[in-house]
Amino acid sequence: MANKRILKKDINYVLGDIIEAVYVWEYANPEKDAKGSEKIIDEAIATFDELIAKVNDRSVENKKAHFKAINQELESKGLALIEKINKLG
Repeated sequence: MANKRILKKDINYVLGDIIEAVYVWEYANPEKDAKGSEKIIDEAIATFDELIAKVNDRSVENKKAHFKAINQELESKGLALIEKINKLG
């Protein structure tokens, strides 16, 4: 991981794209119940808050390993949210 700024941008872009995909699904499926999609959005926002808090943690000794772990967590949680979006339809 190059630096903190790039990691924050990655978190913002990935989770922002997931939220946008949920909105697209809601727009394309107005007749379906939106409770499941709203839960996905809430989970994406909670994940964003959690990961940004981890990035801003200054008490970490090995920053490179810490940022790498955050990046892997972003990838796994992002994939899980995408799977949930795919199951909506």
